[in-house]
Amino acid sequence: MNTQAGQAQDPPRKTITVQEALQNGLRHHNAGELREAAAIYRRVLNAQPDNTDALHLLGVVARQSGQPDTAIQLIRRAIAGNERNATYHGNLGTAYEASGRPDEALAAYRRAIEVDPDYADAHFKLAAALDRAGEYQDALAAYRRTVEINPDMHMGQLKYGELLRKANDVDGAIAALTKATELAPDDADSHYQLGLALKKAGRGPDCVASFRRAAQAKPDHDAALFDLTLALWQMKDVKGLLEACDECLAADPGNRRMLAGKISALDELGDRAGADRLLGLDEFIHGKQFDGPAGYDSLAAFNRQLAGEVSTHRTLQYEKAGHATKFGKHTGDILRNAAGAIATLKGMMEEGVAEFLTTLPADSDHPFITHMPKKWQLVAWAIVMDRQGHQLPHIHPAAWISGVYYVQLPSLMQGDGNGHAGWIEFGRPQSDFKSKAEPEIRIFRPEEGLMFLFPSYLYHETIPYESDENRISVAFDVLPADDDYKPPTNL
Repeated sequence: MNTQAGQAQDPPRKTITVQEALQNGLRHHNAGELREAAAIYRRVLNAQPDNTDALHLLGVVARQSGQPDTAIQLIRRAIAGNERNATYHGNLGTAYEASGRPDEALAAYRRAIEVDPDYADAHFKLAAALDRAGEYQDALAAYRRTVEINPDMHMGQLKYGELLRKANDVDGAIAALTKATELAPDDADSHYQLGLALKKAGRGPDCVASFRRAAQAKPDHDAALFDLTLALWQMKDVKGLLEACDECLAADPGNRRMLAGKISALDELGDRAGADRLLGLDEFIHGKQFDGPAGYDSLAAFNRQLAGEVSTHRTLQYEKAGHATKFGKHTGDILRNAAGAIATLKGMMEEGVAEFLTTLPADSDHPFITHMPKKWQLVAWAIVMDRQGHQLPHIHPAAWISGVYYVQLPSLMQGDGNGHAGWIEFGRPQSDFKSKAEPEIRIFRPEEGLMFLFPSYLYHETIPYESDENRISVAFDVLPADDDYKPPTNL
């Protein structure tokens, strides 16, 4: 249509090149706007179906969006069109790993390095994959090559130093990890790993300083807090331990690790009253005996079904590494997609927590009470113990309240003639923090259908027992949560 004289005309629409479109897509991609980036890459492919950059980048978006198999298909198409691009092979390896195909991932990383021997990111990805596969010597060599190519890659120096420490090359580990802390001064893990290397070198004050830096960078870094308290204890610097606990508690007043450490320090310094106040053994341990829940003929019938469900749970495995359970099996979070008796138990846990909260004084200035989370989430795991089964003294530093429900007990625990075998004990710290004074403790006999709830910073253990019958319990944590909370995958 002709325009009238003097009427403004729309400016002509600018035609952008494919390269400009890809750059625009990358800007969205780098900003985390995956949907917008994918739409642009698809428009490029509509115009040029074999554009290798668009295929590759759309594959990267697919992998980042949780679609690794689609990513593999797209990136392989890109490689078919340009086999000499090392980045394509590196990202194909990442997609293979996300798809659970580690051998193909390793092959892709190695092919990326063949194409470009100085591709530091491919060496790093290869090293990390070899590390996960337990091929530590090859992983160490790949990390070494990574930092030779790019000495300023922070994660390269961090992981290289960590593996050097594990390989007992302490001097090399300290050098690499010192470099990592220089590259990322605010990274808690770099300071923590340097602290571990310095500790291995026997440099107590230096390792304490590194653990402090890690805790300052990340006040809830539980491993750093534990090793900080342990290092000070082993140096017999109990006053320093108390000062470190108070320093951390000033930044994070409800921190369970540091509350536990402060109790040990106060006890060792002879301040039993101060330690007892924090322990709260007579105030904060709550027992609740349940009757048969609705829908079951009796408590015994409910416990039988629950015992069957947890004993055959798909996550059940023997003595998971790093856990307190000895001579027994341990599940992951049984409340994920809970059904049957497990779903009923979840309701019982919620009832127990609600009742426990009513026992807490409203006007207390105790840090356990004053730092109650506004929102919380339950996670739970089952423990099936064998002969000599027990749990070492431990705390649950991520949680606010912890609890245990007894499902099935050996007959020897149901009478009074076997001492305290299989009972639960509160108040005795792990052997690393053994005090000169005998700690204040409380011991309780478990009963089927009984639930205990207690602050998560209280050390607790299960006393060993001898029986051919299984001892089955379900432990749980009340974890602080926010709107985006997701339960941990490894308990």
